[in-house]
Amino acid sequence: MTGAADRPAASFAARPMASAIQLVFLLLACVLTRFAAAQTSPYIPMDDQRLPLLEYLITRGDIEDPSPQVRPFRQIDAVRALAAADTTPNTPSGRIIRQLLAQFEDDTLAESRWSARVRLGGQAQNQKRRDQLRFGGDGSVNPYFDVDVKGVVGPVIWSVRPAIEPRLIGDPDWPNTMQENITARLIEGYVSAQWRWGELFYGQLDRNWGPTGIWGLVLSNYGYERQVAGIQIGRKKLRLLALGGDLSPAFDSAGGRVNRYLFAHRLDWQINRKLTLGMWETVLITGVGRGFDIWYRNIVAPSIITNGFGIRHQDETSNYVFGPDITWRPTRGLTLQGSLAIDDFWFNKRDQNRDRWGLTLAAYGPLGSRMAWRAIYSQTSSLFLRTFNPFEDYTDANIGIGRNFTDNDQSSVFVSIPMASRLIITPELSFVRQGEGRLTDPYPESQPTPGFTYPAFLVGTVEKTYRVGVSVVGARLGPLDLQGVAGVNHVTNAGNAPGVTVTRFLGAIQATLAWSRHGRLDL
Repeated sequence: MTGAADRPAASFAARPMASAIQLVFLLLACVLTRFAAAQTSPYIPMDDQRLPLLEYLITRGDIEDPSPQVRPFRQIDAVRALAAADTTPNTPSGRIIRQLLAQFEDDTLAESRWSARVRLGGQAQNQKRRDQLRFGGDGSVNPYFDVDVKGVVGPVIWSVRPAIEPRLIGDPDWPNTMQENITARLIEGYVSAQWRWGELFYGQLDRNWGPTGIWGLVLSNYGYERQVAGIQIGRKKLRLLALGGDLSPAFDSAGGRVNRYLFAHRLDWQINRKLTLGMWETVLITGVGRGFDIWYRNIVAPSIITNGFGIRHQDETSNYVFGPDITWRPTRGLTLQGSLAIDDFWFNKRDQNRDRWGLTLAAYGPLGSRMAWRAIYSQTSSLFLRTFNPFEDYTDANIGIGRNFTDNDQSSVFVSIPMASRLIITPELSFVRQGEGRLTDPYPESQPTPGFTYPAFLVGTVEKTYRVGVSVVGARLGPLDLQGVAGVNHVTNAGNAPGVTVTRFLGAIQATLAWSRHGRLDL
């Protein structure tokens, strides 16, 4: 929702957020050291090969979701969920639970510890984009290398994981187009002070808000990692979470540098074991010479009210999106989830603009004694995450912060099948309708009655994609980590061109050998 998109950019110069966050981080870390219980734990990254095993157990209802609709979560939270579950030896879930507990145990016991892992292998794919529903970039075969180092001292943990990944060259969703031979990225790089009732965070790590199995509406791991500073108060029963950081700057027609910032916060309340409610809000702040103004950093204030409808500073430019989440488990065999994003709703003069929204509905549960199923429907309107001011679009270096494609809907069904307690095979059926609206297109000009006819959903010729696919993930098969995906996409009206039909095979595989060490720190 645009706060004051048509007003001139503000000239406010706020104190940089980073310095304030760093000061608070250091002070609280020092104060909390003596009071912290043994809660410190690394996050499970979203590309960890063990995560699909955890998601399989969550989908079946064999373990409780440590963090409904918020990823990532910490290893210690996964261990608690696993330890509370049934570990009957002769069941597939029981074997997976015991195996995961053994793997995570060494990372959660000692208060002062270190770990290091080196992975070396290769990647092969016939397209570069990680999104298997949309073709992008020429295929290649490339080496892969990463180093993952973590350290824990009392309540403070740090993690760094750089990777050499030449596959990124040619990926349309990778923002750095300068390298031609070799490309590296920092998959993880953060420091976190944790205690029983909350934590502080600074650094970068993939995140996704919304039901598992699809990109989040406004915050997702579709693009690549970005730096944020964050604070969390509370844990699973009642949690307040806030994140803020810089986005890539842009330049206006006069050559002025347009600074851009993102602030996101949410409140999650687990009413009981069956029902969790959430309310979240994001705001994108822009302006030539603009700072991250202090009135946007209040983690408990609803900015849409205090800075949007009730604007205090009349010359601000900002774009708000907010919405509710719900996770409900009406029976042991069924969990329902919903996430709604309201980008703009026109109460008056409705003929002059269009409502903007996104929504995701999901359902999942066990399938027989071994398998699990998940069904998802998601929809985004034609102008979702866009405004009259292009600097307020929800993009970072022209890549979506949440969704990278709007004006579409998607229906998907997944079945997860465990193999040998270490492999998860997931067949998939998906159907996508894509209109001509694009996230980076100029926003259509508003017109007086009755001239405004821009459709709210599925603009122009609709492209349709039918996909049959399967993914395989192997978690620590000895020294081998394995993940792969393959599928056939049948596309009609390809590229929104009438009558054009394309059928493509899309496949990708990554295989790496890993060597790891860990131990305790004697301080």
